[in-house]
Amino acid sequence: MTEQTIDRTDGAPAASTDAAAGAPVRIIAHPEASVPQAFTQAELGWLPWLEPADEASLTERQYEGLVDRPRAKSDYFRLLVRDPDILKARTLADKDIFYNAKDGLPRAERELAAAATSRFNGCIFCASVHARFATHHSKRHDDVQRLLDAGVDAPQDTAWRAVIDAAVALAATPSRLESRHLSALRAAGFDEQAVSDVIHSAAFFNWANRLMLSLGEPENPPGE
Repeated sequence: MTEQTIDRTDGAPAASTDAAAGAPVRIIAHPEASVPQAFTQAELGWLPWLEPADEASLTERQYEGLVDRPRAKSDYFRLLVRDPDILKARTLADKDIFYNAKDGLPRAERELAAAATSRFNGCIFCASVHARFATHHSKRHDDVQRLLDAGVDAPQDTAWRAVIDAAVALAATPSRLESRHLSALRAAGFDEQAVSDVIHSAAFFNWANRLMLSLGEPENPPGE
């Protein structure tokens, strides 16, 4: 794999503005990358189209924005940490939605909502991550794989059908989430907190997919 610094007009180094420091940010391309063409539960890499912040130069404010310091190893988070305040708010929301699962929607169904939203939006990287989590927490590998292979309309049981339909309706446009979707969730045995969690899980990834799709591309593991 090689990287090229490109400009959209004359081939000179291109730059945008670093929200945190006002420094130029290079645009980069990966012409030799092995980009996956199908949805998968395999662990994928991710290649940024804008230069991430240099790990060795991260400030304490940026580490605070990362919330979890090990995320400094990730190109994705080092790109987002160029605006540390926004990243911190994003990360805390993410953690509250997906890890605060003592009450309301079980973790497996939160991950299912994220995977279904990502499948619908065409985000191969996000779908791979949250499909793996859905499989891990539900132990239903084949059902999750069917979602990836055949799409959001593939057969599922009543409860998973309700979660997927609600997530996809919200992903299409908020106004498509209708009372029938909420009624289907309640009929499947989900209480009001769980219904709220479906909405939050899908809404977060409806936004997160667009962010990831606009900032880079997935990459197959080495040798694939």
